[in-house]
Amino acid sequence: MAKAYWIARVDVHDPERYKDYVATAAPAFEEFGAKFIVRGGPFREMEGVARTRNVVIEFETMEKALACHQSPQYQAAKQIREEVAEGDIVIVEGV
Repeated sequence: MAKAYWIARVDVHDPERYKDYVATAAPAFEEFGAKFIVRGGPFREMEGVARTRNVVIEFETMEKALACHQSPQYQAAKQIREEVAEGDIVIVEGV
């Protein structure tokens, strides 16, 4: 079974409150076995429009990746994130 990945590109407008998002999301990530591959860090904009924060999270399966996003724990965190940041998240199946 193929792994799945969350790919998030985010512009954080309130870094202090964003910490609340991270703390609130942590139990969901732990429950569904998330493994952070990329979590911020330096980057180079090569094509298109970049955002200031890039995150790649690996999950064992697409089902776990989707279940994490749909979980009550993550949905609570998402509400915080939407107040303090603007971003895009896609969930993609690996090869």
